[in-house]
Amino acid sequence: MKHRIVVLGAGYAGAYAAGTLARRLSPADAEITVVNAEPDFVQRLRLHQLAAGQEIEAPKLTDVFAGTEVRLRLARVTTVDPERQVVTLADADGGGELDYDTLLYALGSHGADHGVPGVAEHAFDVAARPSALRLRERLDSLCKGDEGGRVLVVGDGLTGIETATEIAESRPGLSVTLVARGELGAALSAGARGHLRQVCDRLGVTVLEHTSVEVVEATRVLCADGAALASDATVWTAGFAVSPIATAAGLEVTENGRIVVDRTMRSVSHSNVYAAGDSVYVIGDSGRSLPMSCASAGYTGMQATAAIVGRLTGCKIPNIKLEYHGNHISLGRRDGILQMVDGEAQATPKFMGGRKAARIKAAIVRMSLWTTSHPTFGLPKRKHHLAAVPDVSAEKAAA
Repeated sequence: MKHRIVVLGAGYAGAYAAGTLARRLSPADAEITVVNAEPDFVQRLRLHQLAAGQEIEAPKLTDVFAGTEVRLRLARVTTVDPERQVVTLADADGGGELDYDTLLYALGSHGADHGVPGVAEHAFDVAARPSALRLRERLDSLCKGDEGGRVLVVGDGLTGIETATEIAESRPGLSVTLVARGELGAALSAGARGHLRQVCDRLGVTVLEHTSVEVVEATRVLCADGAALASDATVWTAGFAVSPIATAAGLEVTENGRIVVDRTMRSVSHSNVYAAGDSVYVIGDSGRSLPMSCASAGYTGMQATAAIVGRLTGCKIPNIKLEYHGNHISLGRRDGILQMVDGEAQATPKFMGGRKAARIKAAIVRMSLWTTSHPTFGLPKRKHHLAAVPDVSAEKAAA
């Protein structure tokens, strides 16, 4: 019987890992299935551009996996039962169960409302393609009006900064306000913060610092200081959260539901479960946990793949570098910031701002799309046969 590998999620981590596994493992021994709710690969890094009105490529996953023998199952994951080694799915045909021998959990993350009343009912977000398109429709309707409209972006993290500047540049007829809980760009160096302020001024983005939103209503938000800010479209970008599926499954997770893994991305509680991308909690080479990011998805996806192949074939498992070099921030299409960080993940004085930074960020995004759309490029052509699966209990005892 073939060894059944199931990959949950076809984002930056899952799509690349599935293709890599297909290239490295013999189809005579292993069967690889990818479960994803959407038929397309979503460039999550560019959803703020999609919302602003730009056309963003979304390759069909059938094209991404063409020729790899990867099976694609379009369905939503509802539960994972690691004791029975079964995933429960929901789709248009009623769903069902999918058995696995090895599971790679890469379901990513979604926008976090932090329990703020009204966010789910009244706010927009750019955490997923459907919600980004819904925001785009709203912005289209505001641009058709004689007086434009007021767009309020809540959240001063990278997503909030990119969203506010992108909308302001693409839709100059709209009034854009960025609401920051603390100082704008607090995690950046002083020079990068100065550049960010200059760009916001140039694009006409109003910045409200040290402002906490407590309630979101249909036409305004209410702040902790008692202020009421009028808004025709409130965009919520105040962080991300992971699905509760891993917690409900009984996997060992952190307080916020991210799966705790060892250095090879294997769950510390369930030896045939691996995790990658935003869903995983792993300590990087700096001694700090890797942040949710496309770069982290790449590193963790590669490490998980290498570990699965190594353990199934009896090959040595390499240690993929788990590094975080810096933040790449787009500020519209013609400006950006590249902020370098040190070994403690703290901003260094070194940064790059302006058009060159924007071009580099665009190149990184293009490269991410290309490598995900060509998951087997440059990998060894030899497909390994599976060896006897090692005795996990003995392996743990030896460790």
